[in-house]
Amino acid sequence: MPGIGDPRFARSVILICAHSDDYTMGLVLNKPIDDLTLPELLTQLEIEQDIQVPDAYVLNGGPVGTDRGFVVHTTDYYSDNATVEVASDYSMTATRDVLRALATEGAPTQAAMTLGYSGWGPGQLENELSEHAWLVAEPHPDIIFGDAHSKKWELTLGMLGIDPAHLHMTGGNA
Repeated sequence: MPGIGDPRFARSVILICAHSDDYTMGLVLNKPIDDLTLPELLTQLEIEQDIQVPDAYVLNGGPVGTDRGFVVHTTDYYSDNATVEVASDYSMTATRDVLRALATEGAPTQAAMTLGYSGWGPGQLENELSEHAWLVAEPHPDIIFGDAHSKKWELTLGMLGIDPAHLHMTGGNA
C-alpha cells in the first residue's frame, strides 16, 4: 500500500483476524510460499491424507511466528477453544486438529493455510490507518480462498472502485 514503508507488506492483502486494545493479528492472503503446497506440508508433518487434498499453496501470513500455522476457513469447521470467529462467514484455527481435518471428509468447505502472521502492538494499526497507509475492504471469499494470488491486490482495489494506476506512494489529507 502507498506509504507503508516496509517492503514485506508491499501490495499485501491482509485479513484482520483479531483486534483488541492490546494487539491486532492478521494473515497475508496473497504471498504464496514458493514450492510449498498444502499436501506437501501435511506430508512433512506426517498427517495422513484420507482424501485428495487441494493442491493449494501455503501462504506467507506475515513475519511473526513463521514456524506456526494458521488456517482461515469457512464456519462449517469448528474446534472448541481453538477456533476464533473472524467475520460472520469466516473463522481461524491454529491447531494440528484443523490440519488433520483438512486431510479428511471433515474439512471445511473452503480454507487457506498460512505460516506466520502479521501483528501490530497497541494503537499501531490505528496509527497506520490514520496515516492512510492501508485501505480497508470487506472480506470476500474470492480474495480469502482464491488461488489467483498475484491478482488479489488488484481485485481488492477493484472491489473498492480504485484503479491501481491512480495510487501514489505519498498521500495527503484533505
